[in-house]
Amino acid sequence: MKGFGAAISAISYYLPPKVVDNRALVEEFGTWTEDKIYQKTGIRERHVVDGELVSDLAARAAEKLFEEHGVDRDSIDFLLLCTESPDYYLPATACVVQDRLGLKKTTGALDYNLGCSGFIYGLALSKGLIAAGIASRVLLITADTLTRTINPKDKSTRTIFGDAAAAILVEASDTARIGDFVLGTDGSGMDKLIIPAGAWAAPRSPETAAERTNKWGNTRSAENLYMNGPEVLNFTLATVPEAVSRTLEAHSLKLEDVDLFVFHQATLLILEHLRKEIGIPQEKFFMNMENKGNTVSATIPMALRDAADEGRLRPGDRVMAVGFGVGYSWGATIIRW
Repeated sequence: MKGFGAAISAISYYLPPKVVDNRALVEEFGTWTEDKIYQKTGIRERHVVDGELVSDLAARAAEKLFEEHGVDRDSIDFLLLCTESPDYYLPATACVVQDRLGLKKTTGALDYNLGCSGFIYGLALSKGLIAAGIASRVLLITADTLTRTINPKDKSTRTIFGDAAAAILVEASDTARIGDFVLGTDGSGMDKLIIPAGAWAAPRSPETAAERTNKWGNTRSAENLYMNGPEVLNFTLATVPEAVSRTLEAHSLKLEDVDLFVFHQATLLILEHLRKEIGIPQEKFFMNMENKGNTVSATIPMALRDAADEGRLRPGDRVMAVGFGVGYSWGATIIRW
């Protein structure tokens, strides 16, 4: 085993082949325009599952990681799977994926349920496993099929979300390339981004399945994803700038010392509000949701991979990664590329 520092050594991701573009949504709903959807969200198309499960997406992302980066699957000591849409209540989908991938039976595996901050928390857990000497190579997978929970007649969420999985290899390193973490939780906002019914707090029933249409023409039941957009924006503006400041302080850095900022790819509206509020130059602020949509916990690792492929991230660069969303939950760290 190397030292007890931790580093991201590889990222791959998988997008389901089915694509829903803005034109298809305009034709279906008969309201808005392609340009209006793009101006509000920054998204032109999103990938959505067509029967695939989270285990399918997760396994395909991991297989791409093994193939693209020459990773020996027998070297994996621990599998962490972040998802809000598991295959089953039990067993953990991580166990299903371990078997699908043919990982050795001495591999630890577990699920954890988080959304848009999930990648940051996964890095923290991975770093902890390595620092404790429990693992030297952690396969972190962030995967969701959130579009399965969206009512087909709810254009407010269908325009935003897509499905994806990202596989990240976090391994022991002689140098600490994953920095300190700033994490936060405010469970009082749990009802602002929620699927109200379907688990034990509110089991499915004819009442929870009843659809209602709001004054903006969006239809959903209590079994569908609900997002209070204005409240989520307020939460984001109240917490993320402070998290950025605390992260800079924890690493004795100034804003200009960071080479690239990669935030959760929520929507163009939210990200532009944050960029301007914090004072981040546009050339240091990476966005890639245009052809992917908001893929929840997979957005940040997918953006890191794209930024590196485009030459926006080079070895030695400092990148600040920030996640925020359902819970409410948020987290940030500095990564040395």
